[in-house]
Amino acid sequence: MTFAGLADRNALEAQMPWADRDVPATLWGQLTKTAGAFPMRPAVSYQLTSGPTDKAETLTWSELRDRTAQAANLFRSLGVGENDVIAYVLPNTNETIATLLGGAVAGIVNPVNPLLEPEQIGAILRETNAKVVVTLKPFPKTDIAQKVAEAVRHAPHCHTVLEIDLNRYLTPPKSWIVPFLRPKIEGKRHADYLCFNKEMRKQPTELQFEDSTGDRVAAYFHTGGTTGMPKVAQHKYSGMIYNGWLGATLLFDETDNIMCPLPLFHVFACHVILMAAICSGAHVVFPTPAGYRGDGVFDNFWKLCERWKISFVITVPTAVSALMQRKVDADISTVKTAFSGSAPMPMELFKRFEEACGVTICEGYGLTEATCLVSVNPVDGEKKVGSIGIPFPYTDVKIMKLAHGEAVECGVDEIGEICVSSPGVFAGNTYTEAEKNADLFHFGTHLRTGDLGRVDGDGYLWITGRAKDLIIRGGHNIDPAEIEEALLAHPAVAFAGAIGQPDAHSGELPCAFVELVDGGQVTEAELLEHAKIHVHERAAHPKHMTILPELPKTAVGKVFKPDLRKHAITRVYNGALEKAESAARVVSVVDDKKRGLVAQVELNGADAEAVGHILGAFVRPWDVA
Repeated sequence: MTFAGLADRNALEAQMPWADRDVPATLWGQLTKTAGAFPMRPAVSYQLTSGPTDKAETLTWSELRDRTAQAANLFRSLGVGENDVIAYVLPNTNETIATLLGGAVAGIVNPVNPLLEPEQIGAILRETNAKVVVTLKPFPKTDIAQKVAEAVRHAPHCHTVLEIDLNRYLTPPKSWIVPFLRPKIEGKRHADYLCFNKEMRKQPTELQFEDSTGDRVAAYFHTGGTTGMPKVAQHKYSGMIYNGWLGATLLFDETDNIMCPLPLFHVFACHVILMAAICSGAHVVFPTPAGYRGDGVFDNFWKLCERWKISFVITVPTAVSALMQRKVDADISTVKTAFSGSAPMPMELFKRFEEACGVTICEGYGLTEATCLVSVNPVDGEKKVGSIGIPFPYTDVKIMKLAHGEAVECGVDEIGEICVSSPGVFAGNTYTEAEKNADLFHFGTHLRTGDLGRVDGDGYLWITGRAKDLIIRGGHNIDPAEIEEALLAHPAVAFAGAIGQPDAHSGELPCAFVELVDGGQVTEAELLEHAKIHVHERAAHPKHMTILPELPKTAVGKVFKPDLRKHAITRVYNGALEKAESAARVVSVVDDKKRGLVAQVELNGADAEAVGHILGAFVRPWDVA
């Protein structure tokens, strides 16, 4: 059906309540239904290398169902029950998909970001009590196997590690050379290490146990890992299938080919795209283990779209920024739409992409705590650039504020906290730890997202800032506390505040401000070097350091970050104007009731349109002073 606006959304809701929708109760039920309808159609394709004619492996829906059954049987044979956890620390491969689906059928699957450090991976394995871990066999140019081996040493409940050998995707002579280049892993192991594919081949292609009788928790996704114990969000079958139903109902059918170079440890790829394919029968292509980060993916991207006759491109603003540095050098006439999520897209980038490709971008919004999808700019209707569109069917968004200690709903265009109720929200039990669910809901139903926003008169949702203190770098959440704690460990630092400064490529980059102790002697360069050593996550290393005589503080002595954000916006925007040899300058940053922080620019004789091209590369808005 068409999805052009609120009328279409409301019409879908009016047909029947979500509880009355004829959707399978379990993932296995949904996969079996789709495999029965389209057994010989392609389900997933994967290529280890990015060349447009390189070797690729495609699984049909029937084959994917069989591999899912084998993986589920394998996990059950290793003592995994419905309430036990199978973690995987993997790049994208077809085995990753089988692990994700088989893990969710057999027990609770827990995807872990392989870019994390061993300490962070170990903390997640301990938090979830993972019994089985699936990861890579040592392979050249990746340290995943080494990191997982170290993490498993500190995860006492993990008794089995299943290893996937990427060498099977290579052709001679490369496949002959890899065994001689494998890195060695030293140290004692308490877990059994087995070959994933060898163990899979021992398993039958029909489930050897009864499928779950109804809805249950089937996945854990971590939302942190940068400081101490991560938060682990719980996802039920119902939320996963709701995300898939949305894709199948509003976006895809079995004739679509979807390019998804996003990682299979993130809800966007797992729940939004893969589940939409499982519910619709669409075909998903995963290029290279690292997706967009893979060697040659950006250079070959349009040729890959031509190879696979892609109709939908799944992307994020950082990837769009990189793609715009390459020519469209292939026939992409099959591409209908690009879906972008994870972070807001700057207006200038949006325009450049549509002009260069002739492809419409739809921006959307979701979060791990809601099993993902919340809203999208309607595919067939008005797209308000900079907004995150309208809420999906059966998703209720309220903009809330506290007045006299009570939660009150905001009016049109009034800024408050975005709160969400949907079939993807596990009300009261979002996180595995009960104390982390305290004060997380309004009315016991609406998840407090921590994002600030407003709803305009047409029902479109706009993000204006964040109530929760996160830095979002290219869709990756960074906890500023880790940066601040590292800086406060320096003897010359009295106070520290870390925020996200605007960035044309990543949306935000971490930067830090410090106030020194009386008599403290240290340079900004020395503090940046100190942070590199003591901030464990590379993505969280601050890109700029500012020493101020005194940090702005609240009445109770907390660092007041809105003033730091104004400082950073002024510095970054003026730096971009100077680099472009424009005379315009930011003279102040004001807190607008509708748009959040807005830079005030004096043109000083500069052309306003030219200034718009320069500052349009950033997400935060600006006005002529």
